[in-house]
Amino acid sequence: MRTALDAVSPLDGRYARYTEPLVPYASEAGLMRARVRVEVEYLLALADLEATPLWVPEGDRAGLRALYGEFDGDDADLIKRIETEGYGEFAATNHDVKAVEYFVRDAFPEYAPWIHFGLTSEDVNNLAHRLLVAGAVDDVLVPELRAVRDALADLAREHRDVPMLGRTHGQPATPTTFGKEMAVYAARVGRALGAVESVDLAGKLAGASGTYAAHVAAYPDVDWRAFSREFVASLGLDHVPLATQVNPCDDLAELFDAFRRANDVLLDLDRDVWLYVSNRYLGQEADEGETGSSTMPHKVNPIDFENSEGNLSKANSDLAFLADYVTTSRLQRDLSDSTVKRNVGAALAHCLIGYGKLQNGLGKVVPSERVMREDLEANPAVIGEAVQTILRREGREDAYELVKAATRGREVTMADFEGLIADLDIDEGVREELAALTPAGYTGLADALVDELE
Repeated sequence: MRTALDAVSPLDGRYARYTEPLVPYASEAGLMRARVRVEVEYLLALADLEATPLWVPEGDRAGLRALYGEFDGDDADLIKRIETEGYGEFAATNHDVKAVEYFVRDAFPEYAPWIHFGLTSEDVNNLAHRLLVAGAVDDVLVPELRAVRDALADLAREHRDVPMLGRTHGQPATPTTFGKEMAVYAARVGRALGAVESVDLAGKLAGASGTYAAHVAAYPDVDWRAFSREFVASLGLDHVPLATQVNPCDDLAELFDAFRRANDVLLDLDRDVWLYVSNRYLGQEADEGETGSSTMPHKVNPIDFENSEGNLSKANSDLAFLADYVTTSRLQRDLSDSTVKRNVGAALAHCLIGYGKLQNGLGKVVPSERVMREDLEANPAVIGEAVQTILRREGREDAYELVKAATRGREVTMADFEGLIADLDIDEGVREELAALTPAGYTGLADALVDELE
């Protein structure tokens, strides 16, 4: 019997416990269930048309909806059997959507002529895929992204006034606070989350070449455009009025790009936190029994952030490929996108792992105020900006050059600043103002900026 240890992909092997929430939305069985839903609801929509003689009593409506509402592993196995081996009166289809049609027909043979009436498989597929993607986004990924944002906001508020040396170009720069830096990321994730949530998925139902040809041939007096628009809307999707056989998929590309941008923010965060851990600004709570290194017993590695970085990088590679590929199709239809779209779940799974690992990491980090203050005290040159700016205010044209000559490329101490300030021809009040400057106190509005999150 195969187990997770036999899985070809780590998503279903090593990381299966992390990706399990996506199973209903990314698995083959999930796709089968969504296809059954589309076929059933389409059949019922046809029954509601005055032009058709089709009538489905309430009892049968409930039974038909139970086909997807109570869909289980046995149903999935039967559909796969119909596709690959044949079942009952049905020969092997070697066609996954046709197998779904026959599955519904097997349960309700009296409606056989009307099941999949006028449809092409892509009518079913594009709607089914979007039902799954919408569920994965709304029920799994967005809550995880929101949890990351909330964790960052909590860190920002808790450590809003903890002074920390800033670094630009990797060099000591104007101080900030740890809370303000986490607030920057919380705000960025919030904006990225809004972009993800703003994408409206759109579905197509218009036949083999997007012309409603079969529908019109059977019932020329029906307003099939209105029917399609209302049916697609009933599934919670926007309607695509102009298409070939395939949905253009611009909506999916927009969604994949939105996730990629969100992941870019989190990758930036992963790398920054990794550096904060490396320079001991952040400590990490060690899990009892965990091993950090097979040879160095003392190690507590920032593995959660590294794992998040790796998975989000893989996700972004997949998302970029998907966004580029799904929007192209030769003439009215080619089938190359079919196999590609089966990998959407894998891209979203790498996102999910990345979000979860990042949350784990953020839950373990502990800011070291002592280390941050020691680093600030070791870099007094950073108050040079404040000194030259105050002197500019007082009318000194050479303020910048004066401080530059005293500090650039030198090991500077607070005593050096005291000497510089003592020699200046300035009012005593200004001298006292300059003398009161310290690296730890030179954080501007950093703590107050955390309130911008609210």
